[in-house]
Amino acid sequence: MKIAVIGANGQLGTDLVRAFESNGDEVSALSHADVEIADSDSVRTALQGIRPEAVVNTSAMHHVERCEENPEAAFRVNAIGARNLAETTADIGAVLIHVSTDYVFDGQKRQPYIEQDFPRPLNVYGNSKLAGEYFAGTLNPKHYVVRTSALFGKNPCRAKGGLNFVELMLKLARERGKVRVVDSEIVSPTATADLAKQIVVLTRSDNYGLCHATAEDSCSWYEFAKEIFQITGTKVQLDVAGPNEFPAKVPRPTYSVLENRALKASSLNCFRTWREGLRDYLGVRPEASVAVPA
Repeated sequence: MKIAVIGANGQLGTDLVRAFESNGDEVSALSHADVEIADSDSVRTALQGIRPEAVVNTSAMHHVERCEENPEAAFRVNAIGARNLAETTADIGAVLIHVSTDYVFDGQKRQPYIEQDFPRPLNVYGNSKLAGEYFAGTLNPKHYVVRTSALFGKNPCRAKGGLNFVELMLKLARERGKVRVVDSEIVSPTATADLAKQIVVLTRSDNYGLCHATAEDSCSWYEFAKEIFQITGTKVQLDVAGPNEFPAKVPRPTYSVLENRALKASSLNCFRTWREGLRDYLGVRPEASVAVPA
């Protein structure tokens, strides 16, 4: 199958390219240098030249504070970019797989969100991503909108200073010997390698629409950090941070757990628990020096 991955040099994009190539697909790995999704002409030129059967869009402006400071730029990339991709993929008859976020919800439900729950973003980032979902869903009938959460992968995350949460925790443990992490925010940490495998499965299906795609089970950031340190055998003093110890500059949902109901209903869900994804991730880290327990 002919696949184009947009944002191919990012944290998720890198694993997507690897997963599709392992599946025997012909992959065009497109970075920002190859296509500017906010520019309709750039999108049209890039995709009409390749004419892929499916396009996966991982490109986004997802630094929450920067989105709040520059909403015009956030909407250009996250909303207009999705519109441009939806229009062009529809024109060439390609499937569009558009990656979105748990931040379309406000976190007030306190139970896992399903696809039918009404979105209510708390910030510019969430609103711009929700607008992108609507463009993708209305302009190309052959689409998947894939909402995910709390990604961590081997490739550096540029929007987070090159460190995902796992690497940040290990770095702080090495440098300080003590770490304080909030336990008031609940997520489903999702390995990019697992999400990439799920997206490959979606390209073999025609059950289009919106789906939640996260690791099974959930935890607080504190519990996630505790598991990281236990698996790696890291000696560190880990404490629960106070509720106002790290005040957020931008409102964020404190409960971001998604239920993969649509994937399960279609017998397409292939996610495992976040702990299993974390174990695999830690076992293949290039700098890993501690054996991961079986």
